[in-house]
Amino acid sequence: MPNTSQDYDAVIAKCRSLFLKKMCDYGAAWRILRLPSLTDQIFIKAQRIRQLQENTVRKVAEGEQSEFIGIINYSIMALIQLELGVVETPDLSEEEATNLYNKHIGISKTLMENKNHDYGEAWRDMRVSSLTDLILQKLLRVKQIEDNKGKTLVSEGIDANYQDMINYAVFALIHMN
Repeated sequence: MPNTSQDYDAVIAKCRSLFLKKMCDYGAAWRILRLPSLTDQIFIKAQRIRQLQENTVRKVAEGEQSEFIGIINYSIMALIQLELGVVETPDLSEEEATNLYNKHIGISKTLMENKNHDYGEAWRDMRVSSLTDLILQKLLRVKQIEDNKGKTLVSEGIDANYQDMINYAVFALIHMN
């Protein structure tokens, strides 16, 4: 019987490891990115995954897995930006960034566990391509909310959409493993 919590943690451990290695290489340079820039970075990754799923010819060696990891890490960056705001110069140490990463992954995992309970792990019967499409749909929603200056009438906020994108990307990576 699969253990979703353990599978989730294993995927996140790989994502966090890459995030921390890039923090060592680049520092927190991403802290200058405005939210629409992060949304666009995630959009590029999701579009590439969709193209990889639809095309038989690949001209770049990287596959879907690295792009799903990028979606998770950029979504975490976006959640941190939502919490702290954008800065003019990088301002987070590796330890501070790690703590914020862990905080937002914790919130996203709790959301996943609650939804997973209510939906009965329905995602396990979904295709990776459907998870990709759901991520793209969430991105279009985020872009619309950004265009509306962050205001919604009856819908979830931007943060919930980023959390869902994280969780869909984790599910895709679990399927691919």
